[in-house]
Amino acid sequence: MQNPSIKITNTEVLANDYYLLNKVTFDYLNKKGNWITQRREVYDRGNGAGILLYNKEHKTVILTRQFRLPSYLNGNPSGMLIEVCAGLLDADQPEQCIIRETEEETGYRITDVQKVMETYVSPGAVTEILYLFVGEYTANMKVSEGGGLEHEQEEIEVLEWPFEKAYNMIATGEIKDAKTILLLQYAKINLGL
Repeated sequence: MQNPSIKITNTEVLANDYYLLNKVTFDYLNKKGNWITQRREVYDRGNGAGILLYNKEHKTVILTRQFRLPSYLNGNPSGMLIEVCAGLLDADQPEQCIIRETEEETGYRITDVQKVMETYVSPGAVTEILYLFVGEYTANMKVSEGGGLEHEQEEIEVLEWPFEKAYNMIATGEIKDAKTILLLQYAKINLGL
């Protein structure tokens, strides 16, 4: 059901290289009953999925570290971020996407994942919904070194750390990625790690 207080009047493509950047003009009916015209730039990069892999027996988690240019441009001196495994949905469903991305990035072949939440990443400017999962892993699920796909120019370091070490890195600022923070906090509350 569409919101009757919103009328999209124009959409102008500003960029359509790797992702889509539009300038959207819309009329908005405010609480006083007045129609107000607003313009916003909206970035559409598709939807994504992320997963926290955890081992309950050893109380460990699998994270990744990779270079993220936007973080480098906004105060991260190395540009390297510690994150949960994640990727953009192609034509597949979130569950299929995260199972595929897990093997590509971490080298673990998992078959059972649990969706724990959906979140808008940055709703002021980005359309993306991120589907977040947790999944249990064991050493025998490791089928490759991971590290990402060479043709996508990915260079991903796979990290296996004690859960408490990773969780404490939120407070120290060593982990600043929102999806990773959300999933580590979910694990702290719900998984008994």
